[in-house]
This record gives sequence, structure tokens and C-alpha cells, in this order.
Amino acid sequence: MDRSHPQHQVLHMRRSLFDQGYIDKEQFIQLEELQDDANPNFAEEIVTLFYTDSARLIQNIEQILVNRPIDFARLDDILHQFKGSSSSIGAKKVKEACTQLREYCCAENAEGCTRTLQLVKQEYAVLKRKLETYFQASISLYL
Repeated sequence: MDRSHPQHQVLHMRRSLFDQGYIDKEQFIQLEELQDDANPNFAEEIVTLFYTDSARLIQNIEQILVNRPIDFARLDDILHQFKGSSSSIGAKKVKEACTQLREYCCAENAEGCTRTLQLVKQEYAVLKRKLETYFQASISLYL
């Protein structure tokens, strides 16, 4: 069975994640390099933890933004955590959106925070979909 075509597709998917700015190449390669025979799905497992953590953080941000008065200090703490989590897997666009949201938070601009949260959620959803597709295609090479 010729696997070169599916391998080419997986490599193209990976390269497009880098080229389109969704993933920081160096950070993601470092994550992948931590995989070994004992833990061949390490990167996927770490990214899955990122999904779980991100969903919880987004929910916490939404709760803070609907309560009045807004606790901007708490919001900043959560955004700092989300930005760090995004950075650890190389999620560039999510990290950039978190940075934007933190700027509105520091300015105590509730409307800007609410609007930018939509961008964070959008970038997160696109990244999640693209990474799930990439990991699924990667796993299918070994089945």
C-alpha cells in the first residue's frame, strides 16, 4: 500500500498550520520532539489538555463579563493563564487574541473585552478544528 500520498497530505497540513500563523513552528516542533516510543501521542495529549483547559477558561471569562461590576483583576489573571497555555503549545493566533483581550481588560473596557472574546473563541475553534484534523490524519498513517 502506497502511503506517500497520505504522508504528503499530513506534512502539507502541518506546514499550513505554520504558514497560516495558527501554530508557532518552533514551539510545536519542540512539543513533537518530546514524543517517543513510550509516548507516541504526547503532542496530541498535551493539545487535548489545552482544549479542556481552554474551554474552562473561556467559560470563566464569559461568566466574569456578564457579572457587574466586572472583576477586571480576576479577568486579567485568567487571561494571563490562557495566554500562557496557548503559548505552551504554540497557538499563535489564540495567544495574540488573548493579548488583545488583556489590553482591553487593563483599560477596563468591558465592551472591548466582550467583542474581543468573540475573536478569542473564533481563533480557538478554528485552531481546534485544524489540529483535530491534523492529528486524525497523522494517526491514520499508522493504522
